[in-house]
Amino acid sequence: MSSPQQEQQEPRAGGWRRLLTPRLRRVDVAVAVLLAVLGFAAVVQVRSTQEEGPLALARQEDLVQILDELSNRNDRLRAEVNALEQSERELTSGTGTTEAALAEARRRAQLLGVLAGTVPARGPGLRLTVSDPEERITADVLLDALEELRAAGAEAIQLEGPVSGGESGTQVRVAVSTALVDGEDGGVVVDGELLRPPYRFVVIGDPATIESALGIPGGVVDNITTRGGGATVQTGDELVVDALRPLATPRYARPAP
Repeated sequence: MSSPQQEQQEPRAGGWRRLLTPRLRRVDVAVAVLLAVLGFAAVVQVRSTQEEGPLALARQEDLVQILDELSNRNDRLRAEVNALEQSERELTSGTGTTEAALAEARRRAQLLGVLAGTVPARGPGLRLTVSDPEERITADVLLDALEELRAAGAEAIQLEGPVSGGESGTQVRVAVSTALVDGEDGGVVVDGELLRPPYRFVVIGDPATIESALGIPGGVVDNITTRGGGATVQTGDELVVDALRPLATPRYARPAP
């Protein structure tokens, strides 16, 4: 027979064995399987991303070309940076500032001279020849044509007449202040110069845009033909507008600071 002390020790030993022995429940098994699946999927995704990148399947020649392009782009960017730094040094130094200011002043003077009609202009454009066999083309018709040319983007215009055999008589450079009035004995007076038909506009600007603007229904060409005249458009890649306006000195106006 066992003593009472032995009976007390046996239950204690059985309890410790139950605590130390792990119990595998269904929930524990499911969680373990789920974690294993997630880990495997993460490893596969990482390897797939590393192996299937845009450069992973590229040939060696392609990689060399990409590297050369990156190197050339880097060289171009460095060259641009150097040019900008050189411009900054020229503008911040005394000599560079003066030269840059003079160059900009000359450029602006040329542009303003073209707009004011004080310097010749060259470029693509067109010639609009207006015939007037019935002598019904008056100053308002030519003025409408002039306004349409300006609206279409004409940058330099001169009006010529009479035109005969391709050659023109009087040439007048058109500017902002140009005035057109009917002549007493026919023709049109442009800035004090009497022009007789046929008239010709020499225009520098985008030929396609200006030609389209002249030919719209109810536009310049229709207006001229309605008056009994004729309109001929001839485009060109290199036209010259060389009629000049005198540069008048203002009597009262002075540059403002």
